[in-house]
Amino acid sequence: MTHHEQPSDRLDTLIRSVLPADRAAMSAARERQGQLTKPPGALGLLEDLSVRLAGVFGTPRPHPAGSAVIVAAGDHGVVAEGVSAFPPEVTPAMVANFLAVTPAGPGGAAVNAIARTVGTRVYVADVGVNADLPDHPALVQAKVRRGTRNLRAESALTRDEVTRAVLAGADLARVAVQDGADLIVPGEMGIGNTTPAAAVTARMLGLDARDVTGRGTGVDDATLTHKAGVVTDALARGASSAQDPLGVMADLGGLELAFMLGVMLQAAALRRAVVLDGFVEGSAALVGVALAPNLADYLFPAGVCAERGHAAQLAHLQLTPMFDLGLRLGEGTGGVLAVPLLLSAAATLRDMQTFAEAGVPGSETQDRS
Repeated sequence: MTHHEQPSDRLDTLIRSVLPADRAAMSAARERQGQLTKPPGALGLLEDLSVRLAGVFGTPRPHPAGSAVIVAAGDHGVVAEGVSAFPPEVTPAMVANFLAVTPAGPGGAAVNAIARTVGTRVYVADVGVNADLPDHPALVQAKVRRGTRNLRAESALTRDEVTRAVLAGADLARVAVQDGADLIVPGEMGIGNTTPAAAVTARMLGLDARDVTGRGTGVDDATLTHKAGVVTDALARGASSAQDPLGVMADLGGLELAFMLGVMLQAAALRRAVVLDGFVEGSAALVGVALAPNLADYLFPAGVCAERGHAAQLAHLQLTPMFDLGLRLGEGTGGVLAVPLLLSAAATLRDMQTFAEAGVPGSETQDRS
């Protein structure tokens, strides 16, 4: 940010920087796919993914290499309404777990274990934890405020707080890209955050709270009904409109949601692929695509998660998930699991030979198809 540039102006510039994927590269990639040494369509969804990656990276033979998961942590005032099976003290405890020294390496959470396995770098940011976290060399200090306000009773954030969180996410995404990441996974940790995600999704898609409110950390039937009622009450305040996406994020969202929005916008502006984990990430993506429609070109949903409402998000974004493992953990875990699939999709397009290159009979048939 220049000395004279205001945060809102910087955000506007970022939104405008998200350009469409390279259609010429996609067309060339599609043509190459049709000539590779395999029956047409035999690699299924990997073929579609490879063509989309060609568009992101601007070449019919994309070669993404490094990957990063950026875990943003924040708390939510709405947990006072009893919407989660876990207390808010879990958020700072889990941040400590992400940063812990273990025999296997840095970090003792699921996302650390999976990221180590697939070679993905983990970044951890405090954007809104309702606690004073100790300094740690691997913790990015980006706290905008200590948790959100209770969205049932009032707007969770101000527009300025949202802007600051979005720009903090953009800053860390830029660092991850500079460190070599071509695939960026936004992740989150925040007890209660499926409640704001449900509220944002309901508002952006014009759906009833009950259609998009799920069990989150695993609440029982009575708590699920209560949780949907809390989301209904938040929507009934009528303090935001889908025509003002940043207003929806301020009214109904969360600091880690806004931070992930910034990660997505910056990664796309730098022409990197964004791997979507689950429902909370999907709610941020809905806001992002409403702000910058071209963002959809850069979004690659990992799996459909167990949270109610995720399928509606993906349908609206016209995106096809790669798997269904019943995941509902968050942290970016599903997104990291998808990294090898995306790298493999790109490798097939880039490294497989065509029938002509391999001298394999069948190239004439391919040419006519």
